[in-house]
Amino acid sequence: MGRYLAKRLLSLIVSLVIASWVIFFVIEIAPGDPASFMLGINAQPDTIAALRGELGLDEGKFARYISWFTGMLQGDFGTSYTYRTPVAQMIADRLWVSLPLALYALTLSTLIALPAGIYAAARRGRSGDIAVMGATQLGVAVPNFWFAMMLVLVFAINLRWFSAGGFVGWEAGPFAALHSLTLPAIALALPQAAILARVMRSALLDILGEDFIRTARAKGLSQRQALWRHGLRNALIPVLTIIGLQFSFLLAGAIIIEQVFYLPGLGRLVFQAISARDLIVVESVVMLLVFAVIMVNFLVDLTYALVDPRLRGRG
Repeated sequence: MGRYLAKRLLSLIVSLVIASWVIFFVIEIAPGDPASFMLGINAQPDTIAALRGELGLDEGKFARYISWFTGMLQGDFGTSYTYRTPVAQMIADRLWVSLPLALYALTLSTLIALPAGIYAAARRGRSGDIAVMGATQLGVAVPNFWFAMMLVLVFAINLRWFSAGGFVGWEAGPFAALHSLTLPAIALALPQAAILARVMRSALLDILGEDFIRTARAKGLSQRQALWRHGLRNALIPVLTIIGLQFSFLLAGAIIIEQVFYLPGLGRLVFQAISARDLIVVESVVMLLVFAVIMVNFLVDLTYALVDPRLRGRG
């Protein structure tokens, strides 16, 4: 297990370094100068040059990359060009919205999908299976922003059970904060639950066709008993992969949902930073999201090794 863990850690570090290179230089070569954008079209060249010097934009790209990367290692993401505040503080403020929202949506998605997938697999070809697969097909096909608008119409405008948007803040108490995140979390969770339920069903059906399941059935177990005792654990690997990818997607891909519900999360921060050409904010947030994706994959790999010890030798 130690060797497997060391290889995965080395792979994680190399991936982060390569990702930082790609993120920094791809965003830096994008057209548009932040200083010119901030000062407007009537700004004089010497004024633009002075602002570029103040922001550190007159240094070489490689020197700026080294400064940015070494700063991040120490927890310093630099200073926002637009707001003149530390980027780390801006990210921390928004992360208190985006991270709980992603975890909330992932929890809902898992709680809906796993029982639905198991139920459909246990009743393959019957009316229950057809109903679950039809619902998941609808969940995959319909975009989550449409779900979000329907939720607002039904539960916020008609029933008035929730607010139509905004975030009350954690200082209002955990219940009030989670209450204001409930509709966005449901809108994010439903399409992901549909995907996860289909993967769960497919993985279980594959496992139920394996020889060891037939052996268990030959020893007298019913199909349901064979599924619960031997099928579920072996079906977890593809399911864990999807859950890991979904968390990364939910954390990074909630931009539209945050716009619909007017939530002050990372998605809105990136959207505002791109509009203002605040490159250092964009680079830092994207790097943080890539770090989250790589860390989740790292944890999923470790979970694989715990679920199936044979994988440690292949790592």
